Amino acid sequence: MPDASGSASSSSSQIDHVLIEDRKFPPPSEFTAQAVISSEAQYQELYDQAANNRDGFWDAQAKENLHWFKPYDKVCEFEAPNAKWFVGGQTNASYNCLDRNIDAGIGDRAAIIWEGEPGDTRTLTYRELRTEVCKCAEAMIELGIGTGDVVSIYMPMTPELAITMLACARIGAVHSVIFAGFSAESIADRNNDAGAKLVITSDGLYRRGKVLPLKATVDEALAKSPTVKHCLVLKRIGNDDVPMKTGRDVWWHDVVDSQPGTLPATPLDSEASLFILYTSGSTGKPKGIRHTTAGYNLWAKKTFQWVFDHRDDDVYWCTADCGWITGHSYVVYGPMSAGATCLMYEGAPNHPAEDRFWDLVEKYKVSILYTAPTAIRAFIKWGDEHVEKHDLSSLRLLGSVGEGINPEAWMWYHEKIGGKKCPIVDTWWQTETGGIMMSPLPGITATKPGSCTKPLPGVIPKIVDETGKPVEDNHGGMLCIAEPWPGMLRGIWGDDDRFVEQYWATVPGMYLTGDNARQDEDGYYWIMGRIDDVINVSGHRLSTIEVESALVSHPAVCEAAVVGRHDDLKGQAIAAFVTIRDAQPDEALRKELKLHVRKQIGALAQPDDIRFTATLPKTRSGKIMRRLLRDVASGREIVGDTSTLEDLSSLAKLNDED
Repeated sequence: MPDASGSASSSSSQIDHVLIEDRKFPPPSEFTAQAVISSEAQYQELYDQAANNRDGFWDAQAKENLHWFKPYDKVCEFEAPNAKWFVGGQTNASYNCLDRNIDAGIGDRAAIIWEGEPGDTRTLTYRELRTEVCKCAEAMIELGIGTGDVVSIYMPMTPELAITMLACARIGAVHSVIFAGFSAESIADRNNDAGAKLVITSDGLYRRGKVLPLKATVDEALAKSPTVKHCLVLKRIGNDDVPMKTGRDVWWHDVVDSQPGTLPATPLDSEASLFILYTSGSTGKPKGIRHTTAGYNLWAKKTFQWVFDHRDDDVYWCTADCGWITGHSYVVYGPMSAGATCLMYEGAPNHPAEDRFWDLVEKYKVSILYTAPTAIRAFIKWGDEHVEKHDLSSLRLLGSVGEGINPEAWMWYHEKIGGKKCPIVDTWWQTETGGIMMSPLPGITATKPGSCTKPLPGVIPKIVDETGKPVEDNHGGMLCIAEPWPGMLRGIWGDDDRFVEQYWATVPGMYLTGDNARQDEDGYYWIMGRIDDVINVSGHRLSTIEVESALVSHPAVCEAAVVGRHDDLKGQAIAAFVTIRDAQPDEALRKELKLHVRKQIGALAQPDDIRFTATLPKTRSGKIMRRLLRDVASGREIVGDTSTLEDLSSLAKLNDED
């Protein structure tokens, strides 16, 4: 990549690339023959159109893919960091997910196939789903909610979670989905930051055979949430002992079920806020990422169609909870705008046994499966026997989302789940981007284990060093996006200064993703971890993800996380936290793993410390919280926001390790 003067940066601020991965897997010819994008030339034409005539490309996509109550006047206004898409137009995401499909003649197609953890099931067609969404929206209006009001949603993965999201979208209320597992303090913080007027929850949820009392947690939060006027409660568990505060709390069946269910969708400005989604920050205050209506809706739909090669007869299962951006974009808004049939599952992947996911794939004949690397590594740890007892022949496409997937986990997914016949779309994107930014296209891309391959149409990535200069191929640097795209975040709720400082101040005019990446000689992109996760060893800047991949390639290792700690001689030393399968966690294995990394990628990357642990600190969406591990490795007190941490005891366990 040349810089402005025509030369690429050779700065020492580049990140050294040490992991070699040269296996390639072309898509099966029979898949390519039926694919939505079936040739490299077709992809290149789309990509070039979007790059060379941005407004013309997205004008055509918007007119074809969304319903407009009022046509827009201008496709895009952008002056970094502020973007507006489809200026002056009016649309509605709920209409695009429901009414548009019914008008197209697929009202009787299953929209949601749902299974609860205890085994109860329910199917909703698009017509039935619209009725339920309208009833919920009508009830919210009765409770005083209108356009622009914020509604916090703290619910299990039942159809009502998707219903409440789409009901908010129908009337122009802004939803803030909070994962049903966060503490009362975290709920209150989000209610207060957003100024929420309504909280929607349930009496409880099922998790690994136990009942978690959601309403009790919400009650504790509402004692500290002065802006909330009402709490709408779904009876999921059937517990009659739930305390209900008169004048504030109302049962779903009392106010929703009796509504007529005929409410038309409200025409909304293209830039009307659709939702806030809070992500953890390095400080004590989570960030409320704000997405708006038209651009986000279009981006979620088109990326779903391109990446997942959707066909009318697919049964699609994204295993993410709607408390995360993946659930927003690829359980609700993307697939439903495209008329897909979506499987939803309430419970844990290992209840009542470690084969629950594969039982569901077989039972519902799932054809597209989209899950997280952390789940894949858990499946590997549990053993192949849980997979082998099920018929997974319905699968035709696999996807990966969340952290980068290490090559050995990719190979297991390819061989054991895909039967060596299913393309894998290893997707890179963020809460902030609204949808997938880089991914293989399953009909044309020869995949490389661990690479998100190439950008989608409309995405212009740049990899730069700390001075803002482009880096050479196969050298790592900061990943930026150089041009606006429809799904981009519009700000941090109530904090414009933080929005500018975090995403736009480091490299002027470009969106800073916060990730490091490199581009190889084939033009493929490899995510190398967060910018903060780079380790500087004796003047060499190393990517943590490459050292982790080397560790996980050892047969005894299930999962690994690598961070840097201070070292007087080398500047930083490499500290590794490792979970293992059936081996003995002793000094001999510690030495063996160090030598394994040395052999795989060189002496420079050999860990100085290896700690064996049964668990790693993760967010509830499955991402390893490496900033907390840095504190542990350095012997510091844990600082920053821990509200998204899945298991607080995992930190205590790590501190107890020698």
